[in-house]
Parts: sequence; C-alpha cells; structure tokens
Amino acid sequence: MHKLLEAVFCWCYPLLRKWGIGDTLASYTSLAINIVILSFLSYLIFFVFRFFLVTLMAIVAKKTRTKFDDLLISNKTAKYISHLIPLLFIYKSVPIILNDFVYWESVFGNLVGVYIILLSLWIVRTIFNALRDYLKLKPEYSDKPIDSYIQVIMIILWMIGLTVIVSELFNIKANTLFTTLGAVSAIIILIFRDIILGFVASVQVSLNDMVRIGDWITFDKFGADGDVIEINLATVKVRNFDNTTTTIPTYSLISDSFRNWRGMLNSDGRRIKRHLLIKAKSIHFLTEEELVEMKKIQLISKYIEHRQTEIDKFNASNQIDKSLPINGRNMTNFGLFRKYITCYLENYPSLNKDMILLCRQLQPTSQGIPLEIYTFTKDKKFENYEYIMSDIFDHIIASIGFFDLEIFELSTGKESQP
Repeated sequence: MHKLLEAVFCWCYPLLRKWGIGDTLASYTSLAINIVILSFLSYLIFFVFRFFLVTLMAIVAKKTRTKFDDLLISNKTAKYISHLIPLLFIYKSVPIILNDFVYWESVFGNLVGVYIILLSLWIVRTIFNALRDYLKLKPEYSDKPIDSYIQVIMIILWMIGLTVIVSELFNIKANTLFTTLGAVSAIIILIFRDIILGFVASVQVSLNDMVRIGDWITFDKFGADGDVIEINLATVKVRNFDNTTTTIPTYSLISDSFRNWRGMLNSDGRRIKRHLLIKAKSIHFLTEEELVEMKKIQLISKYIEHRQTEIDKFNASNQIDKSLPINGRNMTNFGLFRKYITCYLENYPSLNKDMILLCRQLQPTSQGIPLEIYTFTKDKKFENYEYIMSDIFDHIIASIGFFDLEIFELSTGKESQP
C-alpha cells in the first residue's frame, strides 16, 4: 500500500527538478499537483464505493426477510461508510504528500484522524438507530425505552471518542487525561448534571418498569394526561388527549408523584367512583301509603314486601308503639333508594359483576349527605367508559324524585320567584 502511494504521489517532484525547476518552487508545485490528484482519487473512490455499497445493500435487503437491512438503508449507513473509505485513503496519503512539510503533515494528519473518529462514531450511531427501529417493530420490545439504552451507549462511545481526539490533538496519554478529568470531576458533574440525573432515572425507570411506551400517565405537575410516545435519556414525551405534547424530565418520574393507568387497563374493569349530595332534610321515614306506592317500582317490589314483613314481625313481637314513626324499626326513603340503585347496578349489563359493586353513604358534609357509586365497567375505552358512567348517573338523578329526595344545589336566589 505504501509503495503504491509513493508511486502515485512521488513522481512529480523528481520530474520537476529534472526539468531544472528550483527546489522550493518544485516542492510547492508538486504539492499542488498531488493535492489535485488526491482530491480526484478520493472523489473517485467515494463515488465507486458509494455506488457499490448502496447497490449491494439494496440487493441484500430485497433478498432477505429481515427488515434490519432495510432500516440500515433508511438510516444511510452505507452512505456514511462510503465516506470513511476515501478518508482512510487520505489519512495514508497525507504523510507522503506532506513529507517535506513536517508541521503541516502533523496538522492535517491530526485533523483527518479526528474526522475519521467522528465519522466512525456517526456510522455506529446509524447502526444503533437501525437497531432501535428494528426492535421497536418487535411486540416484546415495543414498550421498552430503547431510546434511553441507545443514548447511554452513544454517550459512552462519544466520551471515549472525545478522549481519543483530545489525546491525539494535544499528544496527551489517555491515562494522564483520565487522571486530569478525575481531578475536575466536581466541575464535570456540575456541567453534566442533567445528563447524569437522566441516566440514573432512565435506568431506574427501566429496572422498576415504572413507565413503558404506550402507557397512559397523568402528571399534574407538568399538565400531562395522555400516552407515552417516547422515552429518552433526558425526557419523556407524552401525547395528551387534546393532541398536544408534553415533555417531562426523566428524573421527575422518580422524584415526583405521577399516575400510571397501566394497571387499570390490564385489569378486568375500570372504576366508577362518583357521588351525589343528598339534602339531609329530604330524608324521612316511609309511611304505609308511601310504601304501597313504591311497591310499583319493580326492581325493589319484592324487597319491600320481604323487608316490611320482617319489620312488622319485629315490631309486633316487641310491642312497639307505632304512633310515632321513630319507634321500632322502619324503612327510610334514603335507605330504599340505596337498595334501588344497588339493584339497578346489578342489572346494568356493562358493569363487571365479579368486581366490587356497591352504593354507599359517606360522611355527611355541610352540603348534604354523599351517596357514592363504587363499581367497575367492563369496557375500559375512554369514550365508552364516559358514556356508561353518564348513562348510570342520568338514571340515578332522574330516579331521585320518585323517592321524595332532593339533590343539593347552591341557591341562585330565584327559586322563590314566580
């Protein structure tokens, strides 16, 4: 290789001297001619190898079933490799062309060497990007933070590459350079604080399986409410349900509290937990006339008969004075309404009857007594879930009047007006 390069670039100077041209002029003229030859040969090598590599990779991609080679093409790996080959040719040629120019030989040799290192790192980056895209096509890796892993690897490679570049440019041994970096580690940590925190957070998020791509998360601090679309070393991107995008620092996932809805989506139902405020003054004991009227409600007619029989038997055996409703055992409109809602939920087709289903009374408040519905829908899709919940509460609100109950509402000052 060396002899071939000498034959290409070392013929001009002797020829010029033979023609009687002075040493200095012959040197610079030979240098100019060799630079033209080097440029021409470098471009020719680049053109040939780019055509060869791109064509070869395209042929291989068509004949193979795997999509990895297709992704290498889309990430332009062959194109960058074709740049590397003429650079190596230039790197080998520079010492011969600049043999009489020692200073410039060192300068240009180092610059070409640096460019080769940077280009090599870029080629590795395109390969890792192709690998990332390939793994994302696999169902078992589609929800994994592949971007974070690739970024961590590339940061390590860039650090090694930059260390080699500094060593080459300033003629410093790698051991000495690392020792110097260790001495200024506090400054390095301060400069690269976000990267270090992002790296630690990314590892913890991955190991603890806190967030996956495709998870629905809610992060009130950053106004995020939607699906995770990307997990990087420094950030997590969330596409909100209004189609906006929120960027969250990865470190915040382990330092702050957020909600991940994956458990709900993987469960057998989505919870409904909502209450209505019932006016306390509207709750009362039911009279016999009211009970007769309420027996017309089919869902609870049998319950009323069975319950009234038990109450009458108890009151009779204990000789209860029923001149006052407060004496003995009685049914209330609120209790009967809770039973009605329970029966209604048990007969509602879109609820999961194998999970908790109840209608309960909560601690009384200054606005009234909360009546809470706690149950789970079979359908977890957002729009269907909202429809089911609204349908249930439409019925509950419309049913309250049949039990002589009232829902609490703030006064508008117009209720007494005709």
